[in-house]
Amino acid sequence: MTSPSHPSGTDRVAEAASAYPHSLVVNIQGDEPLIDPAAIDAAVLALLEDDDALMGTLAKRIEDVSEIMNPNVVKVVMGRDGRALYFSRSPIPYDRGGGAVYFKHIGLYVYRREFLLEYPQLPVGPLEQVEKLEQLRALENGYKIRVAETEYESLGVDTPEDLARVEQLFGTRGVWPSTSS
Repeated sequence: MTSPSHPSGTDRVAEAASAYPHSLVVNIQGDEPLIDPAAIDAAVLALLEDDDALMGTLAKRIEDVSEIMNPNVVKVVMGRDGRALYFSRSPIPYDRGGGAVYFKHIGLYVYRREFLLEYPQLPVGPLEQVEKLEQLRALENGYKIRVAETEYESLGVDTPEDLARVEQLFGTRGVWPSTSS
């Protein structure tokens, strides 16, 4: 449906959004099959409340300590204003004294349309290249990302083990039969 040459999902969403006049565009990433509609609303509302931010997303406080070192769980640090300072696959902040609070990024983005259409022309920087995180392109080019903190517990699907866990959950609920024999 979109060009196969796009370097990121945001580039693909920009191509798709160019055909529509909506002022906001929501991108729910495919690795978040269980996202709560209330979490989507929270990200949209946070962006609408921050006139200077052109992009919004979600974060949840990490409660399972195994997620801190897991590179498939993207971590985010925010400033006091609720805007993203950095996203990483590494544990950030570095905890020198025991007491750091970690937040995981939830795979959902909200964009102001004019920014989204400009995004594909932004240069890919070294941070996006090394971390393989598309939201870093916005930060590296000086754009603000508003982060809404949520209690929504993400069940992202990034590995075969994650898929098995979600399949088991769906199978238990009777919504999606397990594909395992």
